[in-house]
Amino acid sequence: MKLGKAIGTIGGLTMVSRVLGFAREMVMARILGANMFADAFLVAFRLPNTFRRFFGEGAFSAGFVPLFSQRFHGEGGLEEAKRFSEEVLAVFLPALLIFTVIGQIAMPAMVWLLASGYAAEPEKFDLTVWLSRLTFPYLMLISLVSLYSGVLNSMHRFAAAAFAPALLNLAMLIALLVVRDGGAVTAQAIAIAVVIGGVAQLALVLWSAKSAGISLKIRRPKMTPGVRQFFRVVIPATFAAGVYQVSILIDTQFVSYLAEGSMAHLNYADRLNQLPLGIIGTALGTAILPAISKFVDQGKPEEAEAIQNQALELGMLLTLPAAVAFAAAGVPLVTALFRGGAFTPEDAVVTGTTLGIIALGLPAYVLVKVFTPGFFAREDTKTPLRIAMWVLAANIALNFALVPLFGLYGLAAALMLTAWLNCVMLYVTLHKRGHLTITGHVAGRVARQLLAALAMGATLYGVNHLIGPMFNGSTFARMIALTVLIGTGGIVYFGLGWMIGAFDRAALLALLRRRKASDIPG
Repeated sequence: MKLGKAIGTIGGLTMVSRVLGFAREMVMARILGANMFADAFLVAFRLPNTFRRFFGEGAFSAGFVPLFSQRFHGEGGLEEAKRFSEEVLAVFLPALLIFTVIGQIAMPAMVWLLASGYAAEPEKFDLTVWLSRLTFPYLMLISLVSLYSGVLNSMHRFAAAAFAPALLNLAMLIALLVVRDGGAVTAQAIAIAVVIGGVAQLALVLWSAKSAGISLKIRRPKMTPGVRQFFRVVIPATFAAGVYQVSILIDTQFVSYLAEGSMAHLNYADRLNQLPLGIIGTALGTAILPAISKFVDQGKPEEAEAIQNQALELGMLLTLPAAVAFAAAGVPLVTALFRGGAFTPEDAVVTGTTLGIIALGLPAYVLVKVFTPGFFAREDTKTPLRIAMWVLAANIALNFALVPLFGLYGLAAALMLTAWLNCVMLYVTLHKRGHLTITGHVAGRVARQLLAALAMGATLYGVNHLIGPMFNGSTFARMIALTVLIGTGGIVYFGLGWMIGAFDRAALLALLRRRKASDIPG
């Protein structure tokens, strides 16, 4: 598999989506700010995403991609893989329809389950329920997108699935720019745009699948051997995803009892944190799962291990400097990018500090994306479930210990610490089973990357002290200061990294010359 090319395709298109999503958050911060209306919409948007991740995207991919890959690369080829997809769709679609209807009826209970702290403010709670009813159909749409994305990724057609989220961000951004009133009116407009974006995403992957020769027919639901095999794999993965989503639910519950605007502060901080995570982590996880599954099926564990080592090195190359930059200069970054309109200087300080804490776990989030395919490719979803349960217990304990003392910052610290716990437990388990050993070559490269990143962080801290007043000036002055900050950091990281061998020089030169990623020597 041409890992560099696959990651380049996914990462490049994901970057488009993340940039649009980031632009959406910048506009939303200025129009909605960090208040009751922003909090209500963010809970309404989180609700379908919570259930999507529970039994849709993550769990579905873990169960579907390896099984589809087995059939696609086996004797039956495309036809057998297509039949398997139709059998799964026949069961998946009615379940989604039923759950969507139930969700609409039981929405007040669902909102209370997610953010019971809002119940003390009837106006805020009622607005959240209404917005959640508007956004909830997105669950069905995006879950179907996950199915077709799994088909396309298994066939190494990554472009449509990687670009699809950009359509959601574009729909929401347009709604924000058109309905600029602020308050409940704008919150309702972007809630409607969520569903419109879901429709556009589904249309894109349907078209791409048809172009690839996959046009799935709707069958009568039936528990075929393939469907039973799918459920044997996906049910543990669903519980594993469910454990993680329970963790998100608990975090949301804690935030709902904090000061107004805390949900928005956490969201804006996480949006910046998700920018490198989405571009790097998602690209790595999506690209390596089909390849690892293929090598495991072929009895070539060394090749599967080599792919994970390569993915680890590539992931840390950009993740480490991003984490250090966010930690060292979170407040000026947020000030430059979000401050203005309804988003006050005080909001920037809270959001930037939260970002700096969460970002310390960014490398761990990416490593989890690298390690978990090692289990899923072997149809082992029970082990990540057991690890996720330990991580959930740790997250709950840390929240109870830290949030009363430090508020939102305590919750951010709990997120960061449990990310590292999850990462370490996954790697230790893989290593003990003989499935993954980080080579000395890769460990050395990553250590040098960390050294270069720390030097960059110290430089950013010093530069911020010199040009700090510019971040309190006009928008133009803030952009100039941000450019100086980022430019200086980039020069230090890549310059020092070049000198101490933190990355493959030939690979970097090839990238600068716009050569194909597949030509880069490993």
